[in-house]
Amino acid sequence: MIFTCEQNPISRRHFFSSSGNGLGALALSFLNQSTLNLAKAYESPSPKPTDFAPRVKRVIWLFMHGGPSHVDLFDPKPDLEKLAGQILPDSFGEVLTRRKVAKNPLLPSIRKFQARGKSGIEISDFLPEIAECADDLCLIRSMHGDSVNHPQAVYQTNTGSVLMGRPSAGSWVAYGLGSENQDLPAFVVLPDPGGGLKGGPPAWGSGFLPATYQGITMRPGPKPILNLRSQESLNELGRRPALDLIQRMNQRHLAARDDDEELAARINSYELAFRMQAAAPDLVDLKDESQETLGLYGIDNKVTQEFGHRCLLARRMVERGVRFVQVHSGNTNGWDAHSDIEENHSKMCAATDRPVAGLLRDLKRRGLWDDTLVIWGGEFGRMPMSESKTGRDHNPWGYTVWLAGGGIKGGMAYGATDAVGLRAIEKPVPIRNFHATLLHLLGLDPEALSYLHNGLDERLIGPTSDVEIVREILT
Repeated sequence: MIFTCEQNPISRRHFFSSSGNGLGALALSFLNQSTLNLAKAYESPSPKPTDFAPRVKRVIWLFMHGGPSHVDLFDPKPDLEKLAGQILPDSFGEVLTRRKVAKNPLLPSIRKFQARGKSGIEISDFLPEIAECADDLCLIRSMHGDSVNHPQAVYQTNTGSVLMGRPSAGSWVAYGLGSENQDLPAFVVLPDPGGGLKGGPPAWGSGFLPATYQGITMRPGPKPILNLRSQESLNELGRRPALDLIQRMNQRHLAARDDDEELAARINSYELAFRMQAAAPDLVDLKDESQETLGLYGIDNKVTQEFGHRCLLARRMVERGVRFVQVHSGNTNGWDAHSDIEENHSKMCAATDRPVAGLLRDLKRRGLWDDTLVIWGGEFGRMPMSESKTGRDHNPWGYTVWLAGGGIKGGMAYGATDAVGLRAIEKPVPIRNFHATLLHLLGLDPEALSYLHNGLDERLIGPTSDVEIVREILT
C-alpha cells in the first residue's frame, strides 16, 4: 500500500519509520523532563536566582477567612445610604441569577467612613488602628473571583483555580525562590486555632509540585509542629547516626522503586524535619521580645492576644528567612456574617485591628518594610443588600484586598465597584492578575514560572494570554 499526496508518494514503511522517530523524540523529551522534575524533588529549597531584580523578598499574607465586607470596611458607598431599604434596581440584577438575596432590601454601611491620613483614603471606624496606617496601604477595590461558595473561592484565591488539587501561591513561591534558611521551610501557615479553612489543607498544599514545597503548619507554644519533637532522652548526637542509617535505607528503598518523585520529596522532608527540631522551638519562643513589642501586637490584651501572637511569629519567620507566611483569621465561619454584620465584624475587627497595625509598624522599625509584602483580604466580599435583615451574603464580583510594604504605592485606592458595591467596574483585577503581580514583585516572571504536569506547562496564573500585571500600584 502506498500513501500519496499530490507531489510526494510515501510508502507505509517510510511513514511508520518517520513516525517512530518522532515518537521516540517525544518519549526522550518526557524522560528528560521527568529526570528534571525528580532532581527538583531531591532539591533542598535553597535560595534560587530571580528572573529580574525583585522589589520584595518575602510575603506575609493575612488571610481573612469567611469574606470580610468591603462596603463596611474599605469601600464607602453613599448610594447605599440613599437607597437603604429599597430593592436592588434591575440594572444590577443579571449577576445575581438564582441568588434569592437579590430581592432583599439594600443595607447601608454599618459604620461610618472617614478620610484617613494625608492621602484621604476613606476607611471605616471598624478598624481605627489600621486606619492610622492609611498612607501605607494600597486598597484594590476592584478584585473579583468566580465562585460564591467558600471552598471554591478559597481555592481560587490561594491556587488560582476553583478546583482542589493545584499548588498554592506559597508553594509556587517556594518552588521559584527556595528558602533563605535551610533550617526552616520556605512556606509556613499559621492557622486559626478555632478551626480550619472551608476547603482545608489543599488551600496551602503543593498540588502536583514536589511535596517539599507545601505549606508547613506551625502553632504557638512548645510544640510548634506536631509530631516533630524526639524523645527527651535523645540529644542531637544520639539522633544523627540513627537518622543517617534511616536515610541510607530510604535511598535503597527509593532506588528499588524507580526513583519515585513523591517518595524522594518525602525523604528530603525528613532531613528538613531534623534541622527544624532545633530551629522551630526557638522561633516560637518570644522571651527575647520586649514588653513594648508584645504590646505593639496586642499580646498584652485578651482580645488581641491570640492573633497578635501569630502576627509577631510571622515577623520573626520572615526575619529568619522564611519566604512566605500565611496567617489565618477566622475559623470555619470567621468573617462569614450572614445574619449580623455588626456583631460578627465587631468581634473579628477587634481581634485583628491592633495586631495588623502593629505588624506594619514593626516591619518598618526593624528594617523589613522595603523588602516585605503584606497582603490583607479574604476569599470574597459581601453583598450590598441584606440577608436575615442585618447580615450580608457572599460577593465574589467586586471586593477589596489591600497591599502594603515594598514595591507598593501607599495611600492609594485602585479600581472601583459600582454605586452600591456589587460589581467591579473600574480597572477590575481578576485573581490571576493579582497572582501575576505578586510573582512580579518577587522577581519571578509569571509566565516563565511553570511546571510540566501531565504533558502541560502548568502555571499559577493559568493560561497566559489574558494575564496582566497591575503596574499602576507599583512604585
